[in-house]
Amino acid sequence: MQIQEVLSLLKNFSAKEEVLRRLVTPEIEALVAKIPKPVGSFGFDAWGYNEDSFKVGLAAFKLLYDHYFRVQVHGLEHIPKNGRVLIIPNHSGQLPMDGVLIGIAAATNPNGPRAARAMIERFFPTVPWLGNLLNSWGGVIGDPVNCVKMLESEEAIIVFPEGVRGSGKLYRDRYKLQRFGNGFMHLAMNQRTPIIPCGVVGCEETMPAIANLAPLAKLLGVPYVPVVPAPFPLPAKVILNFGEPMHFSPVRTEEEVTTRVEQVKAEIQRLINKGLQERTSIY
Repeated sequence: MQIQEVLSLLKNFSAKEEVLRRLVTPEIEALVAKIPKPVGSFGFDAWGYNEDSFKVGLAAFKLLYDHYFRVQVHGLEHIPKNGRVLIIPNHSGQLPMDGVLIGIAAATNPNGPRAARAMIERFFPTVPWLGNLLNSWGGVIGDPVNCVKMLESEEAIIVFPEGVRGSGKLYRDRYKLQRFGNGFMHLAMNQRTPIIPCGVVGCEETMPAIANLAPLAKLLGVPYVPVVPAPFPLPAKVILNFGEPMHFSPVRTEEEVTTRVEQVKAEIQRLINKGLQERTSIY
């Protein structure tokens, strides 16, 4: 290797270190230090979460949270400071930006910061580099076994019961909740876990899809390929409303489970409507 190449690498390394130093401020360091998150000697947990990577992600997305999406949040006091909890929001916006913003809200909660784990779709780990990055920030494949083990470890977990039905819906269906799966309710009942409903307003307008290229999506092996006005999220103002904890004891029939899912769904719709009434403009 030539001396010039070595100097160039050192220069680039130094520039990267300087960027990280400026990004990960003492405020971010202090915030992450308060988060009850057991990791191994190398800073990782069993699901790939890494403390240093989380700091970088938190610092970078907090800038978008504060200045691009200008997130307004209510009800953070309902998220417990510690112990197992399921955060159940509506899903929208083509990209998992709603999950990221909820994660930032939980991590910066003045009542007690949490590193909330988001259940991600199975296709994300198939995307080179992206899957590992999401894991290092706290994302985990949305598998019931993973979720049970994390609840047993007293984690805070974000679950989107609509799945891709919610994130990939068209703009004409904005703020219309899609069918909820029942899996989260079984977890809440069997693991004695409180549910915190969350209504997200604004992410529908970040990437409003006017069409879905279903044949191309099938060819690429992805859930959807939306036709959107811009290849990046638009700066819609986002409002997050967290509701009071909901507790459910086990029941015998799936019909009873579905009835309880509908109760959660109705509360999320109420929180969405509250956010729509609160906002004064979309962008």
